[in-house]
Amino acid sequence: MNREHLKTDLTQFLQTIQHPDRPSTSIDEDDGLVESGWVDSLALLQIITYLEETYQIDFRKIGFVPSELRSIGTILDLIEREA
Repeated sequence: MNREHLKTDLTQFLQTIQHPDRPSTSIDEDDGLVESGWVDSLALLQIITYLEETYQIDFRKIGFVPSELRSIGTILDLIEREA
């Protein structure tokens, strides 16, 4: 999968868990997801589950680094590196 396809899939997933009063078009690839209010800290658990189930990323094996889930861009980097 190329990065643009991964971004589309990830963005579609994030729209299902985004904070309800944030419009889906208001996030850029480098914007902090939690800092911008697009998702809350509990949604990070849903992101981890999504990454484990969709891309077989094993956080028990690689460890959890919060900065890797900071933005769409950092999540895409993680997927490209680990999937």
